[in-house]
Order: sequence, then C-alpha cells, then structure tokens
Amino acid sequence: MRNDGKFVGCTARSLPVMLALLFTAGNVVAQECKNRGELDAMYCDDNKDMVADTPKDAKKLKNPSTIVFTYTPVEDPAVYEKVFAPFTEYLGKCLTKKVVFYQVQSNAAEIEAMRSGRLHVGGFSTGPTAFAVNLAGAIPFAVKGDAKEFQGYNLIVVVKKSSPFMKLSDLKGKKVAHTAPSSNSGHMAPMSLFPAEGLAPEKDYKILFSGKHDQSVMGVNSGDYDAAAVASDVYHRMASRGQIKEDDFRIIYTSQKFPTSSFAYAHDLEPELARKLVKCFYDYRYTPEMQKAFDGADRFFPVTFQKEWEVVRKVAEGSGEAFNRANYDKQSAKESDAAKKKAEDAAKGKK
Repeated sequence: MRNDGKFVGCTARSLPVMLALLFTAGNVVAQECKNRGELDAMYCDDNKDMVADTPKDAKKLKNPSTIVFTYTPVEDPAVYEKVFAPFTEYLGKCLTKKVVFYQVQSNAAEIEAMRSGRLHVGGFSTGPTAFAVNLAGAIPFAVKGDAKEFQGYNLIVVVKKSSPFMKLSDLKGKKVAHTAPSSNSGHMAPMSLFPAEGLAPEKDYKILFSGKHDQSVMGVNSGDYDAAAVASDVYHRMASRGQIKEDDFRIIYTSQKFPTSSFAYAHDLEPELARKLVKCFYDYRYTPEMQKAFDGADRFFPVTFQKEWEVVRKVAEGSGEAFNRANYDKQSAKESDAAKKKAEDAAKGKK
C-alpha cells in the first residue's frame, strides 16, 4: 500500500498471498503472554477482555501526525467517504491532527491495513470485526446508535415479489447469493441458522458470492440470483436512496438482532491518543445527512467486543467457523476466487 492508502500491484488473487506473508512475519515477533485467547501470536490479552493489550514496550506505541480512517466496504466506498466528510473534518479538529479517509474495496484489505499499521481507526462489518480483533489488534469501542441503544440489524433473505418463493425451504436447488465468506449476515449466520429452517447451504444450494450486500440485492433485482442473504440495514438504506423499490421484493426470512458495524482503533495507539480519539467519537452528534444515511442513528454508542459481539461469536461457532488465521486465509481465498470469477463473467458479458 502507498502512503495515500492505495494498494499497488495488489489484485484480488494476490491479496491472500500478501496477507499470508504478513501473518508469517508477524509470528516471528510473537509476544510472551500469560493469556492470548483467540488472538494472533502478535498480540496478548493478559487482562482477558478478548482484545489485544496495549504494547508494554513504549517504542511500539504510535502517535501519528495523520490519522487514517475508513468505513466498511459493505456498499460503494465513495458514498461513505462523502457521508463521513463532516465527521472526519470534526475529528481532525478534535484531535488537532490531519485525518484522511481512504476507500477500501474488501474486508480483507481493511483488516490487512490495520494489521500492517496503515489504518488507525475504522468501521468494520459485524463478522469482519471479530477477524480484525483477532488478527489485526483492533479494539472495538462503538456502534452507530442513539441515546438509548446501539443500532442493530437482522439477517434477511430477499426474493423478487413476483417469484414463487415464500419460505427458505423453497430455495432448494436455486441461485442463492451470499456476500463474502467473512460476513456475518452475508454468510456465517446463514450457515448457522438456515439448516433449522429446512435449507442447508452448500447441500441444498450452491453458494454464490456476490462480494457485497448491495450487489446481492441488485443481483436479485436483475434476476442473476433467486434470493440473497443480506443485512437489513443495507437493504433499507438502498431503498431510502432510491436504488431499489421495496415493493419489488419480498422478505421471506428475518433473524434475531445483531450489532451493526463496529468502530475500532488500532491497539498500539498511544493510550492518551486512544482515549482522546474515543472521547471525540462519543461526543460527536451526526449531521442530518448522516442520520438519514444511517437509519436515524445520531451518535457513536459505546460497546465492547466481549459483550456485544457474543452473539456473533456464537453464530460463528454454530456454523462451524472460527475467527482465526487459518479460517481467515481460507475465507480470503474464497473471496478472491469469487471476485475473480465475477470479473471474468463481467468481461465475457462485455464481449
């Protein structure tokens, strides 16, 4: 990645290789710990709060002059750079530092950016939050919300209203879109929850990875997919922006509530900087434009990974997945293969 946050010579297929090299290098400098839990060898969790401890060696602490911030690539990254513009301007003034927003195109790229020290604070999707914690030393501290509670979402399954599908079991043998292997609502929750509803992913249908939630919904709309498992908040935002008409779809499944995207900072920020950054987030109130973009949320609501992400960890366990490096490498490879196939199919369609 260049200093401006852009990757040079990094293709979808090369990203898992780059991550593997990074992870291997990280293991060489593994810390001596009393407790590590699920964290990668680069990190310690001696206080057992399930996130990486601040480095004890002062030389490893960071106080950068420029803070790099991003938001999860659940939809078009360019849209959110504009949405967050008032906040990034505020954050710069609050921290008396330059704050830049750079666009990431995949969950893997965002996690790698924090692990490599290129990303200081960012919004991570629900499932990737756990990978970011375990593999990149991310410290989740907030979720979008209001004065009473944090904002959540449901896994929903959408089909065209004109289709004959009324329940999950009707989708056996059909074209069902998941988003990406690391996504909670877009993959791991379906793997865990669908079998009890009479639909076993990979057994009853071949999983088709779209790459993003909005691409899954648009794929159903265009007929590329018969159904899609997506996050309810993304679906409703697309409708409010006029990208889709909810009357054109039918929701045939709704899950329990999950926390939406977390905001997390890098574990190796100087403690005083980290405390100030968190306070800046908590003190901020969203502009009317941000409230509209985020379903009425008006602030960053305090959360912890240990408490609020318990339901996410349980879903992962139920789906036979784990938020560890081996599974992440496997999922990243799947994600890159799906991206390559999608690009190839798109190229064929242009001919």
